[in-house]
Amino acid sequence: MTIKVLVSVNPVKSPEGKTNQHLFVIRNIFEYLFLLKQLIQERNFKEAILESILDGVFTVDSQFRITSFNKAAENITGYKKEEVLGKNCSEVMKSPDADACPLKKTLETGENVSNYEMEIITKNGKRIPVSVNTAILYDEKGEVIGGVETFRDMSEIVRLRNEVRHRFSFGNIIGKSDCMQIIYDKLEVISVTDSNVLIEGETGTGKDLIARTIHYNSMRKDKPFVKINCAAIPENLLESELFGYKKGAFTGAVMDKMGKFEAADGGTIFLDEIGDMPLSLQAKILRVIEEREFERLGEVETRKVDVRVIAATNRPLKELVEQGKFRMDLYYRLNVVRIRLPALRERAEDIPLLLDHFIEVFNKKFNKKVKGVEQRVMDFLLDYSWPGNVRELENVIEHAMIHARGDLIRFDNLPDYLFEEGESGAVSLVDVEREHILRVLKSVNNNKTRASKILGISRSTLWRKLKELNIE
Repeated sequence: MTIKVLVSVNPVKSPEGKTNQHLFVIRNIFEYLFLLKQLIQERNFKEAILESILDGVFTVDSQFRITSFNKAAENITGYKKEEVLGKNCSEVMKSPDADACPLKKTLETGENVSNYEMEIITKNGKRIPVSVNTAILYDEKGEVIGGVETFRDMSEIVRLRNEVRHRFSFGNIIGKSDCMQIIYDKLEVISVTDSNVLIEGETGTGKDLIARTIHYNSMRKDKPFVKINCAAIPENLLESELFGYKKGAFTGAVMDKMGKFEAADGGTIFLDEIGDMPLSLQAKILRVIEEREFERLGEVETRKVDVRVIAATNRPLKELVEQGKFRMDLYYRLNVVRIRLPALRERAEDIPLLLDHFIEVFNKKFNKKVKGVEQRVMDFLLDYSWPGNVRELENVIEHAMIHARGDLIRFDNLPDYLFEEGESGAVSLVDVEREHILRVLKSVNNNKTRASKILGISRSTLWRKLKELNIE
């Protein structure tokens, strides 16, 4: 039987320095080859993992020289691995924002970088926004041997951010009427301040859009915008939603939870339907506004928070104050700057503009080519009272677009409930609202969930309105 072996010969010297013996070391070459194969496979496996990562990844030695550069890094920067290996990372990861790559700074300061956003300049001179993370690499003795940096192309995320900001810019609040021009002027002034804002208006007038517009044009635009509907959450859960809770604060609180105020820290919190805020919680809201501090439910630790408060209501807060249902001090704290949104029936001249906008939106959504509406449809829509305001108009146009077969919206494309409005003559707003809710309920066979969706209000708000309007 023949066995391949690996032989190494080492001379053995006498005390006089003469070589008179040799030490032969014989190893089974198959064992050696097996270990070598394992090392190669392990290295290939690690390289395969590195190449499969979608983020750019590179490593450097203790002298900041690049030692590895994955495929994603090549794609983002435009450099090939062969071009950058051995180069200082600052020569490759050039940035108009800094004079050195973040990884070099990490190795110099000992501080890792996490989700740091910056721009890099690619090989062809293009600027690309990236998010960077860095870490120091150590050997088994704990000595620094280099570092690793991962970076992610943020171009699409930045584009989406800009799209969101553009969507809520002043130009996308649609209306040419005098009352809307006054609101535009107010928004321009309000957005550059940091004062609390109270938005008043009927359901469906666009209070949410106004709140977002103020935020995305303010100095807090890069911080969170957090919305909470005070009427949509049961009273016994609202406090924990607003302020969070500590683990064990109540049955089911299996872990600590951050509240909406804490989540909005540095940004804006939008308290929608503030008129439905229970009196028991209004004092806590007032404290956050005045002292910028609160405690989570079940916790004694006081937490600080920096938020701008925008509140909205479709109820007359001043009347609620007079009735003892809303705190006067909270009302004045919220009512630093007031915006009253007009009902759609007060700005009927804006309906054609809104129609064009919604038709464009739903043409894209449904892949249609509707150009407009028949003249008698336009006449009808201009005469309709629109109790549900812009939101109702949007829902009506969506319904009509689904059923439209030609390039114009016809009468028979409109929802049936619109034609059931009787000759009511001069009626109060309460009567109009009552009739509107009844018509919607009838059109959906009294399904409260579907009705609340059409009306653009929460189920709890619908139930409250049914009670107030004596609707069985």
